[in-house]
Amino acid sequence: MIKVGDTLPAATLMEYSEVEGEGCSIGPNAVPVAAATAGKTIALFALPGAFTPTCSAKHVPGYVAHYGDFKAAGVDEIWCVSVNDAFVMGAWAREQNTAGKVRMLGDGSADFAKATGLTLDLTARGMGLRSNRYSMLVKDGKVVALNVEGPGKFEVSDAATLLAQAKG
Repeated sequence: MIKVGDTLPAATLMEYSEVEGEGCSIGPNAVPVAAATAGKTIALFALPGAFTPTCSAKHVPGYVAHYGDFKAAGVDEIWCVSVNDAFVMGAWAREQNTAGKVRMLGDGSADFAKATGLTLDLTARGMGLRSNRYSMLVKDGKVVALNVEGPGKFEVSDAATLLAQAKG
């Protein structure tokens, strides 16, 4: 399992873009983790699935609400990572009003989750291999804080906990 001091794995996440921007077209765009984190401070949180109850009611809204606080604490970007495709993440981004605040990144084949060692097997619930719920503060591609939830818990990966670490 990834730990504080480790470099994020060389994986590629996918992001759905509603509008064309610098270097990105409408639709799914590749986000190479190493390049996207270079020289930046990232508040990254991951969760089992888009549109799931805790994720939609608590996890994402907390990060959206604290966007300004994270920026004030020196965080360049907030990333939400889930084992869903970019289209689902794009639809969830619209529903959660994350535009300009939280980047909703799909890990469709769970490659990032597997590479971090932070997987959650929800096959018995019909969801297959997913990401565990966690948050991490990443500086220039290296993990400087990591908060991994226990099974079924939402106690340490919330926005307030990671924000306190970013201010720390």
